[in-house]
Amino acid sequence: MKRARIDLLQRMPVFGGIREDVLEFLVERCIPVTIARGRFFFREDDPADSMFVLEHGKVAVLKMRNGRQRLLRYLESGDCFGEMALMDLHPRSASVFAVEDCAAIEISAGHLQQVGERDLEQFALIQMNMGREVSRRLREADERLCRIDSDDSGTPWQFPDAGT
Repeated sequence: MKRARIDLLQRMPVFGGIREDVLEFLVERCIPVTIARGRFFFREDDPADSMFVLEHGKVAVLKMRNGRQRLLRYLESGDCFGEMALMDLHPRSASVFAVEDCAAIEISAGHLQQVGERDLEQFALIQMNMGREVSRRLREADERLCRIDSDDSGTPWQFPDAGT
């Protein structure tokens, strides 16, 4: 099981370039989690200090808007979620709901701190990779918003006249 988890982490962008001994160190400390279909990993605004790596199953990432849950995306085996909480130390920005029975590993801020105490360079690389992943998702969300807004029902934004 440990080997399979290390292999899973090695395939993920968040752990790209991380040495195997550091991944093994993390896997030995991470917490296996099972969530039954129809249950939440966590809800929007819950306190947060960990991320999850989905080993098996499928989840829906949901955001509350105008009193209704809105689907942001689906995630499947090999995806991670919750990493933003490790970067900004704020409550959960969305809910994650198990669409199927799920198995995941939970990596806490404390686990990453232990990596930092052991190897600051590898810790910094993980942090940089998480930043890249969050940025990638932000770009994707921006594109979806532009597609939603592309129905031309609103007034297009114009650059202000710079006086030239």
